[in-house]
Amino acid sequence: MKNAEGKTRWTVARRVVQVCALVLFCAPLVAAGWGLLGRFGGAQASDAAVATPAEGVFFGSLSSSQVGGVTILDPFAALQVAAAAKAFDPAWLVGALPVLIVYGLIRGRAFCGWVCPVNLVCEAADWVARKLNLRGRDEAGRPSDGARIPRHAKIGVAAAVLVLSALASIPVFEAFSPISAVNKGILFGSAAGLVTLAAVLAAELFWGRRVWCRSLCPLGGFYEVLGRAGLVNVRIDHAACVHCDACSRACLADPEILQPALDGKDAIVRAGDCMACGACVDACPTRALKLGVGRPPRPKAPGGATFGATAPSALGDAAPAVAPRSPHQTASTAPQGGKEGSFRS
Repeated sequence: MKNAEGKTRWTVARRVVQVCALVLFCAPLVAAGWGLLGRFGGAQASDAAVATPAEGVFFGSLSSSQVGGVTILDPFAALQVAAAAKAFDPAWLVGALPVLIVYGLIRGRAFCGWVCPVNLVCEAADWVARKLNLRGRDEAGRPSDGARIPRHAKIGVAAAVLVLSALASIPVFEAFSPISAVNKGILFGSAAGLVTLAAVLAAELFWGRRVWCRSLCPLGGFYEVLGRAGLVNVRIDHAACVHCDACSRACLADPEILQPALDGKDAIVRAGDCMACGACVDACPTRALKLGVGRPPRPKAPGGATFGATAPSALGDAAPAVAPRSPHQTASTAPQGGKEGSFRS
């Protein structure tokens, strides 16, 4: 996915962060001689004392970590534990608060786009599916995104997980999370979530693009709600937008979240589903999109005029700043951006 300058700035940066996140969690285990996948290094063969990773500055997983002796918790995991225990410990809130603050200020689903290892795996699977045409093609001849499930369904899944956690007295999602299958599997050899991960990959390859991430992941549903207050947003220059739909084809969350901005009804992508991943920014051929900090209020056009409309000209005509999307505009007539969802560094 390239912008007008031929750069894949945000995509490359995001992949670097995703890999660095994995390395960050692996480093304490390797440094202590414990190895990965639940295996110990060579030190276990002797009777000498072996250092524990927890003695370092950082140790843990995406569910729970220690940073300088301070416990940091996944907020959704903490909610599940509270529901399962049918009790509340203020320490859980203290542990979850740093994560809530960071993602609340940035964007809730920035975790999904920049940190979650399942997203990285799904991007690779999506690339394979498109290269091998496993999901077929749409009416315009482009690789099909397959079946669609409403993107807000994952909020209901998140609520259901909390209810089930209370009923079963265990944190339900932690038992089948594909995130654990990757993160805790690499670190500790945990098999929890492997079946779910396999199902997620099968859906990505043969059913539809981002079925899990867009519509079913309960952690994504939790962060979607939190993401409605984020300060990092995709901004649009309506005058530069040529409505080629390159951004919609590249979007990792759901193309419909871009529609209000593309239709001239908003200056930013406001939906809580936005991952601030920058895929749409990199795909835009005219640099009409950019990531910026700040959340302007939702525009209210006076008198029902379209947002972005200019003042009447000297001839008395109102010239809209945003060209309406033509129903006949197709990929064959619109300027082309980068490849949709391309998986390359």
